[in-house]
Amino acid sequence: MQFLLEVTVDPAQPPEERARELGRILRYWGGNLHHYALEPGDGSAVHDSSYREVGRWSITGTTGTTGTTTTTGADGA
Repeated sequence: MQFLLEVTVDPAQPPEERARELGRILRYWGGNLHHYALEPGDGSAVHDSSYREVGRWSITGTTGTTGTTTTTGADGA
């Protein structure tokens, strides 16, 4: 399983503000994840503090660019 988070930051903002906004997004979604089963296919839009959609998070069955896709049966094997 892989957790993917993609956020577009505004390059017109000063670096300090970009870092603050990204920190807010990470804190919010880090605290909100318990509402999800965190199974492949789960995901949601990500919004900034002005409620603009700036990205998305998702769960995939892929382990990464160098890994393999894995599936498990009902028995977990």
